[in-house]
Amino acid sequence: MESKASTKPSSGPTYPIQSKPPKDRDFLNHLEVYLAKRDGVDKLLKISRYATKIILASSALPENLTVTGRLKSFESSVGLSRKAFRLGKFVQDVNALRNSQFDSKQDIALSVIAYGGEGLYYFVEQFVWLAKSGLIDPKHTRNFQQLSAWAEFIGYLGSISLKFRDLSRIREDEACLESSIGIAILREIGYQDEKEKLKKIREKKLMKKVSIFQDLADGLMALADIRNGKGFLLGPLSVSCAGLLSAIVSTHKNWVSC
Repeated sequence: MESKASTKPSSGPTYPIQSKPPKDRDFLNHLEVYLAKRDGVDKLLKISRYATKIILASSALPENLTVTGRLKSFESSVGLSRKAFRLGKFVQDVNALRNSQFDSKQDIALSVIAYGGEGLYYFVEQFVWLAKSGLIDPKHTRNFQQLSAWAEFIGYLGSISLKFRDLSRIREDEACLESSIGIAILREIGYQDEKEKLKKIREKKLMKKVSIFQDLADGLMALADIRNGKGFLLGPLSVSCAGLLSAIVSTHKNWVSC
C-alpha cells in the first residue's frame, strides 16, 4: 500500500511522502540508502521469493532434482525472514490513522477498514513468525495465518475503495485543468503553468492506477490464503505471478522515494 501525505485518506494505509532525491545521485549511495530501509530489503526478498515460487509452480524443474529441493528450502526460508521485517510495523498504521484528516463519514469508515485491516495483519504476523520460529506452540500457526489473511484481505478492500475515490478526484482536477487550457488557447493567452500541473496530475493518475493493480494483486494472494489456494486464479502459479508484480511495483516506488 502506497505512501501519501497525512492530510487526507487518499489511499490505503499510507505514510508521509519524502521529497524526491536528485536524479543524478550516485547509484551506490542511492543503493545504500535503499537497503537501509526496512521496506527496501523486504521487497527485494519478496521478489526473490515469488520468482522462486514461479519456477516451482511452473513445473519447469523435475521434482527429483537436487536444485528443486534447494529452491523449496530457499523459498520457505525467505518467507520466514520477511515476517521478521514486520515486527512493530503495525505502529505505522496506527499513527497514519491518528494523523489523518477526513472529509466525510465514509472516508472515516474506509480509512478504519484500510488502516485497521493492514495494522491487524502486521500485528498478527508477529505471532505467525513466533510460531514458525518455535517460540509459540506451532499448533496455533494455522489460526494465526487465517486471522492474518482475513485482516489483510479486508484491509485491501478498504484501500482499493479509497484509491478509487482518489482516482475520481484526480480525474475531476484533470478535467478542470484541460478546460482551463482550452479556454487559454481560445483566448491566445499563456497556459504553461497549467500544462505543467496537468502533466503532474496525469503522472499521479497513472501511479494511482498502478497502486490499485498492486492492491488487487496483494488482495488476490490474501484470498488465496483464506481459501487455501482453491478457486479461480488462486492456484500457485497465478498467485506467485501476482506476488512478483506487487513486489516489483513496491520496489520501484521505494527506490524512487528514497
